[in-house]
Amino acid sequence: MAAPTPAEAARNVPGPSADPDAKRRPATAREIKALSHPLRVRILRLCGDHELTNKQLADRLGEDAGTVYYHVRQLVAAGFLEPAEVRSGESGALEKPYRSTGRSWWLSMALDEQDTGRTVAPVEAFQQELAEAGPSSIATFARFSLHLSPEDVEELDRRIVAVIDSYVETDHERSHLPAHGGIFVLHRSAE
Repeated sequence: MAAPTPAEAARNVPGPSADPDAKRRPATAREIKALSHPLRVRILRLCGDHELTNKQLADRLGEDAGTVYYHVRQLVAAGFLEPAEVRSGESGALEKPYRSTGRSWWLSMALDEQDTGRTVAPVEAFQQELAEAGPSSIATFARFSLHLSPEDVEELDRRIVAVIDSYVETDHERSHLPAHGGIFVLHRSAE
């Protein structure tokens, strides 16, 4: 496996040799709060694909620039976004883009300790992204129902996250390919 790029190392993204369970650290209250809004989750994902300005984010998300700027500042304060180098835009004006630091993937958040509204923000963001991309964007789909003990749930999560981690760690090697989004959610069925 390739070593992390200098940018990844500078952003404290764990390297490929680390144990999947040891790579994550518990999220702080500030980090949990920063990830508790679907718009912030979408901004973070977009800035993971490209360095984007506040205006570009607002246009892409169909939101007011002031609203987006507020959420960008929350993500910067929590360490999830950082300013990229100032650049000249198409009109020659200076632009101040932001990029993801890559830290959000390596956090562990205990869902049972969070406010219920906060735990669904990533699901809401994913639903919005999928609606925007359209049904033809779905590359693969698996729907299932399983009977699992708490230990089985823990093992299934560990194994799936390990597979996803292996792709996250080497994503820079495939940055020339189309970006794909996804979400893994395992929920307890209503009785």
